[in-house]
Amino acid sequence: MSVADEFYDELETRDPEQREREQMAALSEQLAHAKAHSSYFAKAFADLDPGEIDSRAALAELPTVRKSDLAKLQKQDPPLGGLNTVPLKELSHIFASPGGIYEPAAPGKDYWRYGRALWAAGVRPGNVVHNTFSYHLVPAGLLVESGCHAIGCPVIPGGVGNTEQQLQIMADLKPDFFIGTPSFLRILLTKARELDIDISNLTQGLVGAEALPPSLRQEIAGLGVEVLQGYGTADLGSIAYESKAIDGMIIDEGVIVEIVEPLGTTPVAEGEVGEVVVTTLNPIYPLVRFATGDLSAIQPGISPCGRTNMRIRGWLGRADQSTKVRGMFVHPGQIGQIAARHPEITKARLVITSSDNRDEMTLKVAVQGGNAAITEKIAESIQTVTKLRGSAEIVDAASLPDDGLMIEDARSYE
Repeated sequence: MSVADEFYDELETRDPEQREREQMAALSEQLAHAKAHSSYFAKAFADLDPGEIDSRAALAELPTVRKSDLAKLQKQDPPLGGLNTVPLKELSHIFASPGGIYEPAAPGKDYWRYGRALWAAGVRPGNVVHNTFSYHLVPAGLLVESGCHAIGCPVIPGGVGNTEQQLQIMADLKPDFFIGTPSFLRILLTKARELDIDISNLTQGLVGAEALPPSLRQEIAGLGVEVLQGYGTADLGSIAYESKAIDGMIIDEGVIVEIVEPLGTTPVAEGEVGEVVVTTLNPIYPLVRFATGDLSAIQPGISPCGRTNMRIRGWLGRADQSTKVRGMFVHPGQIGQIAARHPEITKARLVITSSDNRDEMTLKVAVQGGNAAITEKIAESIQTVTKLRGSAEIVDAASLPDDGLMIEDARSYE
């Protein structure tokens, strides 16, 4: 690769028919590898001839593995549910994400394949990158950092929080590229102006882990930084990314993406909203038809930027109750854990809202024999269990619908 290259590699501009042939051949090999080396897929694919799975229609006949089921699978067959194909001693990391889910990583260049998304967003060899994704237990920080190293960039491991300290570091080291959530980038840029700290060297960024409505993208641009979005998960790595065309999100070359009926298995028509199901060609952790719980839709045609892979419309919500708040997943089971810490709670529902493009969590609870002081203790439990700050509000039990929802996402996006 050279600085002048527009594309990360030749894979991005393949003829779509060539890509499909090559990916379907790789899929058959991946399924054979998973069946031979993973205890989970050895059972799931016991009667499967991997050589027969050589088309999207054949792939659609296979069962899905739901992200929401991972914690249960991993408890049954610890620590990774038997989905890994190498022994633990050959891994480089085992991460712990919210909801009691563990994710592996292995040695090697750009394990999560984020170099491609970073390249499309403008990162080039020698850029100084300031990374504000978390480096603690979850893989987010290293996930994107590995892509920076694949390109050839030094990384400032900022992590989350410590706004003023991070601003001083940015003023001293003058990074020209930002990685993190769009909401934290806005906080940094706004605080820098308030404190008259010069971080004008920072002009580009790749953001993710939360929604980027047009108003927030425009506000960040007005503060001096042009950002593009990346979409990935701890389990799969990079799934899709924006290019400078800002016209849909281009699927990464290392995965096969289907859009299926929400919480189902059958692919939907092009353009119809459905759940994102991903098959990764990663031989270490060969997730097959991994149901992410995220909603999106296939965007017809190819990107004006010249990349020829399929595009999706970006994140359009959740198919299940699990959702992301400030870049971290919150699961229904965590609401049950919080309630179990406080016997006074008879009913609970977490309501997520957004104020000025910042996520807020309120646990609405019906209590018996409690008083207003319990809300502070519940708020402490929210932070302990979810690793996110939230408030508690006592409400009448009749105001909480009997619809089975434990998490209500009341945010609206433009």
